[in-house]
Amino acid sequence: MHEKSIVEDVIGDLVDNFTETVHKKKNVSFFEQEEDTVSSRFNRLFGREKPIHHVLGGGKSADVLLWRNKKISASVLMGATAIWVLFEWINFHFLSLVCYGLLLGMIVQFVWSNASGALNRSSQSRVPRLVLPKDFFADVGVTVGTEVNRGLMFLQDLACRGSLKQFLMAVIGLWLAAIIGSCCNFLTVLYIGFVGAHTMPVLYERYEDEVDGFVDSLLMKFHSHYKKIDTGFLSRIPSGKFGFKKYD
Repeated sequence: MHEKSIVEDVIGDLVDNFTETVHKKKNVSFFEQEEDTVSSRFNRLFGREKPIHHVLGGGKSADVLLWRNKKISASVLMGATAIWVLFEWINFHFLSLVCYGLLLGMIVQFVWSNASGALNRSSQSRVPRLVLPKDFFADVGVTVGTEVNRGLMFLQDLACRGSLKQFLMAVIGLWLAAIIGSCCNFLTVLYIGFVGAHTMPVLYERYEDEVDGFVDSLLMKFHSHYKKIDTGFLSRIPSGKFGFKKYD
């Protein structure tokens, strides 16, 4: 019963917090809004101090994610949507797509080569060719391997040297990811993540102060409820290091 009341309190606080945020947004004056904007700069999301454009790496990739050039960002999002529709709704196969793409490229080059030779017999125009750089696949493999090793090291550090709170949060996150993966396939999960990466940063940049204030108050509520759970349940667990002994 005690755990049930804590869960009900958490849900109630979430609803109250969201209602208070909307109510303050409607009733705040211009000067109060300006003061809230200044004070919220000290409570940015995840404790960041730099602009969101710099956090995303800057350059062209950040410009695309933040819709600096709407045509390019819309084209990238439409291309990803077209690929997802081809494989999910039309049930197109990857091998068929590659073969049709190569077939179309060969037909275009064949027509270009013969048409230019027939029209200009004196000088035949050079047909453009697609040549991938030699280090392209090596760079992709190194980048993927580095990110995979970084993720594995992070999870192993949480399991061996992290606190119990961080360990439980990682377990819950992996459990939620497993539930999402059981509801849809890997390509749909990638597409959802891709759409989220192209919509959430620009929305956060537009409503930055409101999101930072809401998340900050939400984390404070979560921290207070975690203390209640810690004193009522987690503190009864015998203390010890969560790790394995190393043998030579």
